[in-house]
Amino acid sequence: MGKRLISTGELARELGVARGTILVWISNGVITPEYTTPGGHHRWVLEDVRRQLRDARQRDE
Repeated sequence: MGKRLISTGELARELGVARGTILVWISNGVITPEYTTPGGHHRWVLEDVRRQLRDARQRDE
């Protein structure tokens, strides 16, 4: 079974942050989407993003 892709809005809701926060994290290289559509919309795997955020936190410590 494949990984479930979610939108940026869904990701923000799952993480309890604003959509704008997600966009800042992308531009700062904190997180990377699983896929970007030809129209420029990002798709995410929730657990992968949580791992990326944990890794970023550990680097900052």
